[in-house]
Amino acid sequence: MPQRLQCEVKGQASEYMISFCQIPSLFSILSPSSLDMAPRSQRRKHKKPPPVTPMVVIPPTEISSEPSTLLKADPSIDALGFISLDNNVPGLSQLILQKLNMKSYEEYKLVIDGGTPVSSFGFQCPQEMFQRMEDTFRFCAYCKALPCRLPDHKVLRHCKRCRNVYYCDTECQRSDWPAHRKVCQVLRLVAVDRVMEWLLVTGDFVLPSGPWPCPAEDIQDWDAWFTMRGLQLESTLNTVLSSNAMTMLWANLGRPQPEPDVLYSSLKRLITDVLSRPLTLGLGIRTLAVDVGKTGGSTLHIVGASHVETFLIRSGDYDELGYMFPEHLGLRVIMVGVDVGANLLQSSSPLPLEPGTIQLSGHKALYHDFWEEQIETGNLAHPDLVAAFHPGFHASPILMEAWLPTLLLLRDHEIPTLITVYSQQELEASLQILVNLDTHIIACGANPFTSLKPEQVYSNPNKQPVYSSAYYIMFLGSSSCQLEKQLEEKADDFSIIEPNPNLKNGSLFKSPH
Repeated sequence: MPQRLQCEVKGQASEYMISFCQIPSLFSILSPSSLDMAPRSQRRKHKKPPPVTPMVVIPPTEISSEPSTLLKADPSIDALGFISLDNNVPGLSQLILQKLNMKSYEEYKLVIDGGTPVSSFGFQCPQEMFQRMEDTFRFCAYCKALPCRLPDHKVLRHCKRCRNVYYCDTECQRSDWPAHRKVCQVLRLVAVDRVMEWLLVTGDFVLPSGPWPCPAEDIQDWDAWFTMRGLQLESTLNTVLSSNAMTMLWANLGRPQPEPDVLYSSLKRLITDVLSRPLTLGLGIRTLAVDVGKTGGSTLHIVGASHVETFLIRSGDYDELGYMFPEHLGLRVIMVGVDVGANLLQSSSPLPLEPGTIQLSGHKALYHDFWEEQIETGNLAHPDLVAAFHPGFHASPILMEAWLPTLLLLRDHEIPTLITVYSQQELEASLQILVNLDTHIIACGANPFTSLKPEQVYSNPNKQPVYSSAYYIMFLGSSSCQLEKQLEEKADDFSIIEPNPNLKNGSLFKSPH
């Protein structure tokens, strides 16, 4: 699934550490009055779309400068990401909760986990919903002032070029321009993607699907994938661009609709964001030589899974992984983490899979606990591959403490493991940790199936945007064990040379007769 309104990726030790996500999705699925934005299965029939009305005026309320706090210590990457918003913009987390009509992170977490929202949650119309979503981005990019802290005669105005950052006056905008000019163009793409992502969230855009018409070995990157999908993809995108849903989307937002080529490029970026995870898994299967021809199916674990991987996930989201390996005899994808969405929580069946089947399931637990309860007891099979998308253990002592038992478990049990990170900086820091843990690095580098959708650093918009799963690391077992195996193999290659009776005094030369 797409990351919906995506991801605060930041931290104290690294600018791209934590994931904070799903604000637009939250607006979408929990807005009973927003008929045009609801998933198809939940829509009520009406004869014609509601008329476009002026944007609802929402009066500002006072925001506490005290950062949000959690009721208990939690290794959740989502929780840490939410709280870290206030490090750059004091009061931002409270502003977001206010726009969601919530009072605490616990209420927000309850809804994300599939619980019943508080009674105050809800919006009168799509226009109000979109305005509240956009309001979560309203703070001065230079002085970090929130709307409620501005003098009465001042209002925040967005950059006319990117429509993605705000300033309280021209002085702040001029002062910020040396930093903002470096990212202004790409932030314009982010602003368009943020709107277009609604089509994926609400089900108005269905990804092109079906068996690959060429060998999987020919698809090495996105260029090859787009070429392969060719006419099928073009037809799908043209249908979406000319749809009533597209027109209503921009009308509800109260903005002019961009040119078709801008929208077309945005949809292609969003496609890569949806498919990056399954195709990156395929890259891991291919590189680590995982056998997908096992009778009964192969097992893939996604560890440290959060709402980014599981919120609003659909059964067909990993079909492309199956098309990548058409000979597979079943793929069992199990997502494990403390933030796994309630919609995915179900018991993983140990029964053999039918050939060509992809089964998705989830478990809410730390991975080493899941291993003891499910794998060591024999309830579930050992994984053939374990993947962690943006674990963030390099940047936070709390996360490193939570991840250490899992990393050691994967090393000691010699489980083929794939890790992705956002940046070169994260790649180097994560590699250093893994080397220090004596893991045997098989491969690392730039991911040919990285998401091409730029991710804005939520509370620090002038930071260079990042791309999900931009780099990967793969390891298998420990370096010392691999060295011992290599030495044993070399020792087996040596043969004992019996003395030649035709040689004199150990001479290597034969005696003449």
